[in-house]
Amino acid sequence: MEEHLIEEGKFRYIEKGEGTPMIILHGLMGGLSNFQGVSEYFPTKGYKVLIPELPIYDMPILKTTVKNFAKFLEDFIEYKGLKDVILLGNSLGGHIGLLHTKMFPKMVKALVITGSSGLYESAMGDGYPKRGDYEFIKKKAQDVFYDPEVATKEIVDEVFATVNDRMKLVKTLAIAKSAIRHNMSKDLPHMKTPTCIIWGENDTVTPPNVAKEFHELLPDSDLYWIEKCGHAPMMEHPEDFNRILDAWLKKRNF
Repeated sequence: MEEHLIEEGKFRYIEKGEGTPMIILHGLMGGLSNFQGVSEYFPTKGYKVLIPELPIYDMPILKTTVKNFAKFLEDFIEYKGLKDVILLGNSLGGHIGLLHTKMFPKMVKALVITGSSGLYESAMGDGYPKRGDYEFIKKKAQDVFYDPEVATKEIVDEVFATVNDRMKLVKTLAIAKSAIRHNMSKDLPHMKTPTCIIWGENDTVTPPNVAKEFHELLPDSDLYWIEKCGHAPMMEHPEDFNRILDAWLKKRNF
């Protein structure tokens, strides 16, 4: 995915295809390549897929918040001159998408969340003090998925490098705390944006009851399950994920 990266001003992003803009928001430990299946499929269906690199480790510590990432996303949308966007976010990316939609509802035509934070977080920082222990980090990375084999050595190495970089670790914990502070349960009932919720039945980071709560609280939402699937459905079952999302977009005429 690296060779497609466009750098302009403060933005680094991937852009593929032409048509309705679909902006993909990665999670805290998730790289842009996590969405390879989505970014290859939807440009063939009449969507312009954009994946901005979120400045997770670039902001000053006091500005390392979900709200500032939502503002960064708005800056990106304005910079690209987009309107009526579809936001698709996994984990922290889903939370940023939700908060952006609350703050700038006129910009967002539809929202897609998968394994999203915003209602419940398992304590993200509970094990990180053991950051020198590769096997411990490997187990943590594998726990994100139903099938531990999805956590390739490349993924584990990336997480290990992140938690062993002191500044990145501090910012990771700052974001985790910000996500917990930005609980959206009171906001969701007022958010009328059509929302597609796609969830792994075996997600242990944001368990299935979280998806059900999102579905109950969001006035215009549809909930879909992927079985034998953990916290990142678009990585673990990309074909099922694309099929569900494609059908939903067709059903809603997006």
